[in-house]
Amino acid sequence: MAVSANRLELLQIVDAVAREKSIDRSIVLASMEDAMQKAARSRYGQETEVRAEIDPKTGVIKFSRLLLVVDELENDSTQITLNEAHKKNPSARIGDWIAESLPPFDYGRIPAQASKQVLVQKIREAERDKQYDLFKDRIGDIINGQVKRVEYGNVVVDLTGAGGEAVVRRDELIPREMFRPGDRIRAFVYDVRREARGPQIFLSRTHPQFIARLFSQEVPEIYDGIVEVKAVARDPGSRAKIAVLSNDSSIDPVGACVGMRGSRVQAVVNELQGEKIDIIPWSSDPATFIVNALQPAEVMKVVLDEDTARIEVVVPDDQLSLAIGRRGQNVRLASQLTGWDIDILTEAEESERRQKEFGERTQNFMDCLDVDETVAQLLASEGFRSVEEIAYVELHELASIEGFDDDTAAEIQARANGYLERIEAEHDAARRALGVADELKEIEGLTTPMLVKLGQNEVRTVEDLAGCATDDLVGWTEKDQKHAGFLSDFGISREQAESIIMAARVKAGWVEAAPEPEPEPEPEGAAEEGEEAAG
Repeated sequence: MAVSANRLELLQIVDAVAREKSIDRSIVLASMEDAMQKAARSRYGQETEVRAEIDPKTGVIKFSRLLLVVDELENDSTQITLNEAHKKNPSARIGDWIAESLPPFDYGRIPAQASKQVLVQKIREAERDKQYDLFKDRIGDIINGQVKRVEYGNVVVDLTGAGGEAVVRRDELIPREMFRPGDRIRAFVYDVRREARGPQIFLSRTHPQFIARLFSQEVPEIYDGIVEVKAVARDPGSRAKIAVLSNDSSIDPVGACVGMRGSRVQAVVNELQGEKIDIIPWSSDPATFIVNALQPAEVMKVVLDEDTARIEVVVPDDQLSLAIGRRGQNVRLASQLTGWDIDILTEAEESERRQKEFGERTQNFMDCLDVDETVAQLLASEGFRSVEEIAYVELHELASIEGFDDDTAAEIQARANGYLERIEAEHDAARRALGVADELKEIEGLTTPMLVKLGQNEVRTVEDLAGCATDDLVGWTEKDQKHAGFLSDFGISREQAESIIMAARVKAGWVEAAPEPEPEPEPEGAAEEGEEAAG
């Protein structure tokens, strides 16, 4: 190929490649320029900064050499002195580039082959970039394709009409479903990665959001935003739960998803190889939402523990197996859907546990407060769980218990305070015996029983505590084993442990204390309004 080749033919080639590969004409032109530059370097020298330019309208090709303007010339192939540069461009400065025209030349066989390889490579890279840009914005969509081949259980999908390939890994296929080359397939795009061999598009048929997108296609109310899919939990190929909410009080979200005679939900079930789907109404109240999520089982009572995100659910004895589900499937999906850990008890189990707790609290009050069984039972039945609660409750609340008067309440509270003081003194003596420093008592969040436990684990000074890690205090969990921390028995959180350790490091002088935030200035007029109110 020579530079004097038919210019019209060159532009026709550019247009044909752009149409065939579905890439921009300017990208093809730029790729050709890169290819010609590589061939030109073999003619003018590899170290020469050669630039090729193709006129997009006429097809005229121009070659030029770029020279760097320098003070002292070291390489005349790539550099030019300032004086010489001024002859070509009077405004040239040190560090500028000067373009110098080069004469046309005829390609040899080897340069032509090298330029062809560059052109092919550049066009292939342009195709990959186009494909990546096309699919990176489709993460979260459902895509249709045709099975091209199956490799070791992984399904390679030809993305009909979009170009390129995608893959559905074996663990992203619904259990027991089989695909053969030529089968049509619908799947969820969950990841697109740019890699050296081209963009890798990963599809899934087990992803929870696959169900949400299928419902969006089948239910116009979801597509229009009137009904929202708030949460999805799946056991692929077996059962799924989907929580929906209506933004229009006149539209039933569950009915909209089920459709006339179940036509809408049945279309989704058929796509998922018969996977059963429970559609439940979403609620902002956790207790209500969890009761709905455990359907079809009936729930008698729920007890929430927001600190640990656990919930206790009481069901009738005959509903236990239904609430748990086969192999725990129902309660597991309900837990995934709501984000709460769910413990299920029967009425008999709950009654037995309550009786046991009642008896333990009664015995504890009898031992600690030196009262008879009747008084201890009265305190336990009123909801008191510990001696601390009795010691710090308002006196009139104790006096309001049936059978108690002011004197009785005062005596019981005095005994509770006396018991706590005695226990605190015993713990403090044990702390001193273990050699735990007094200054550790000044760290906020540490109680005397905690100090005893720390002393038993050879943490006796502020420096010892400052050198601890969070895991030392609260423990950690590995795959098959759990390691307890020094203070695991006291139920402190990781945040509390981090705060205690940081306070010790500040006290030990290892780190500086964080500055206290400045108080926000009062809005103008607030002081005047306060004075008027006072007046």
